[in-house]
Amino acid sequence: MRRNKAASPGGNAFGLQRAKAIPHEFVLDAVSMLQPRTRWMFGCLAIYVGDKIVLFLRDKPGATADNGVWLATTEEHHQSLRGEFPNMRSIQVLANKVTGWQVLPADAPDFEETALRACELVAAGDARIGKTPGARRASGRGRTGA
Repeated sequence: MRRNKAASPGGNAFGLQRAKAIPHEFVLDAVSMLQPRTRWMFGCLAIYVGDKIVLFLRDKPGATADNGVWLATTEEHHQSLRGEFPNMRSIQVLANKVTGWQVLPADAPDFEETALRACELVAAGDARIGKTPGARRASGRGRTGA
C-alpha cells in the first residue's frame, strides 16, 4: 500500500499531485499538525493519523449525496457523535446499510464548522473517530459460522 508521506514535485505538503483536485482541502490544513498520511481511494481522499484511518474527503460531481467529510467510526458511537454533529448521517452509497462511516454532508449549512470540529476531535485523540484498517478482519479470525 502506497501512502504519500512527503511533498513531491508539483505536489503540496501532503505529497498530493495537483493534477487531481483535493476535496475540502481546508480539512487537510486543519489536521496538518498531526502529520497525516493520505491515500486516494475510490476517487476520494483517505486521511490516516498514526495507524488509523480517521477521515475520508469526498466531492464527486455525479453523485453528490455523500459528498463531504466521512468520519471513520463505529455504530456504538453514532448517537454520541450526533450530539456534536446534528447533520451527521450514515452514508447512502452502501444502499441504506448502517456502517461505521458517517458523513458530515457538504450541503449542510454548517458544513465547514462541523468539519473543523471533527478535525479538533481527531487532534484531541477522541476515541470515537478512527479505525485501524484490517482490525475487524483480524479480530474475526478463528470464528466459525455465518
